Amino acid sequence: MRHTLAVLVENNPGVLARVAGLFSRRGFNIDSLAVGTTENPTISRMTIVVEGDDLTLEQVEKQLHKLVDVIKINDLTSDEYVGREMVLIKVNAGPAERAEIMQIADIFRARIIDLGRRSVTIECTGDERKVRALEESLRPFGIKELVRTGKVAVLRGAKTTSLDGNGKNKKGEED
Repeated sequence: MRHTLAVLVENNPGVLARVAGLFSRRGFNIDSLAVGTTENPTISRMTIVVEGDDLTLEQVEKQLHKLVDVIKINDLTSDEYVGREMVLIKVNAGPAERAEIMQIADIFRARIIDLGRRSVTIECTGDERKVRALEESLRPFGIKELVRTGKVAVLRGAKTTSLDGNGKNKKGEED
């Protein structure tokens, strides 16, 4: 099962390496990882997508709680959330192909962000399925370069994963 974790950590050097190292030591491959500061500049949020069963993930969460920089962990998987990632795709595009590529970009509500003599670079934001579908639609033109961000996610409705939200704190108690 794929799990999407929201992990609040202190914004300190080396935190990302310690968290990634923990997953590595447990034999997990991180499918997606996005990190950035939150509304509080002293706190960063990691959105981590990882494959594993519930029991194994529970062990990883327990190990994460032991890291001094980890403040709060939420497994968003069972909650309703909105998740997005972004992709930049540079495609081979001579003058004859540009109109069709632009039409595909329009269908996916993507934007042309760079136009070269023999290439077009497209930016698209959406869920994993949308990003994958755009990639497959552009593949016949020849993808020269593709860069994807990791997934970022927020809970739907009033519930949040922030420190004042409705989740569990570092000790596993209700906030």
